[in-house]
Amino acid sequence: MKILFYMPNAEAAVWLHDFARALPEADLREWQPGDTAPADFAVVWRPPREMLAGRSDLRAIFNLGAGVDAILALEREQPGTLPRNAQLIRLEDTGMAPQMAEYVTHAVLRYLRRFDEYQTLQSERRWQVLDPHPRETFTVGVLGLGVLGAHVAQTLAAFGLPVRGYSRSARQVEGIVTFAGEAQFDAFLDGVKVLVNLLPHTPDTADVLNARAFSKLARGAYLVNVARGGHLVEGDLLDAFASGQLAAATLDVFREEPLPQDHPFWQEPRITITPHTSALTLREESVAQVAAKIVALKRGGTVSGVVNVERGY
Repeated sequence: MKILFYMPNAEAAVWLHDFARALPEADLREWQPGDTAPADFAVVWRPPREMLAGRSDLRAIFNLGAGVDAILALEREQPGTLPRNAQLIRLEDTGMAPQMAEYVTHAVLRYLRRFDEYQTLQSERRWQVLDPHPRETFTVGVLGLGVLGAHVAQTLAAFGLPVRGYSRSARQVEGIVTFAGEAQFDAFLDGVKVLVNLLPHTPDTADVLNARAFSKLARGAYLVNVARGGHLVEGDLLDAFASGQLAAATLDVFREEPLPQDHPFWQEPRITITPHTSALTLREESVAQVAAKIVALKRGGTVSGVVNVERGY
């Protein structure tokens, strides 16, 4: 069993070491430019086209992340990057769901109890009591009801908040009012006080956080984006602040990362910025999941997490 590995950063050696321990029987090697030797599986994060294009030997490509937008964007830009007969398989949870729920819950409760405004009052040395938002009308809308989105929605509902969820196709999530498809998108947005984005990034969802979507929300709504920067039309967000349609936003992802020093978001006090840290990929859990799936495929079994390349997730 031959496995190709690629990760373009200094952590590659540590990941290789852990995979070697998890799959001691495997012939594991780090891909280098010019390497066209046979391989059964590839384990990658943001691989170059040269690594994958033209290979007919790969049975599966494991993406070391839940989001596969980068590798699918490469395929769209340069068709033939992904070998036709190789499954593309994403990570599933691996400890990311609790992290994401913590991050989003913190942001939502911060806005519910108006701690963002208290922070401003502190900077002005003003002692002023603010009434919390009424819980019963503080509706949270979660865009995307995959593993992460469903977990986030149910975590928020446990705080007694009204929570609704949206997905491309119909899904049932216990305790959550769900909406599905383009026909129900406006109904989902209508009156939402906090919009939380956990959608996969595909051509269909690009720029989904735009002026039209913001206009459907409750006046003075909040945005929490923990999916991808490409979902947000940045100018529309700033315009929504100027008009009062949005009150504040917590952003963990951006079109360009790191966020450039001269980006206007740095100067906007209503935006809370974090450096793409809402849910970190945990190495130990990820290695165990990928190794187990490789073994299952080697034995002729099936695995979950297979990406529909046409759909984008």
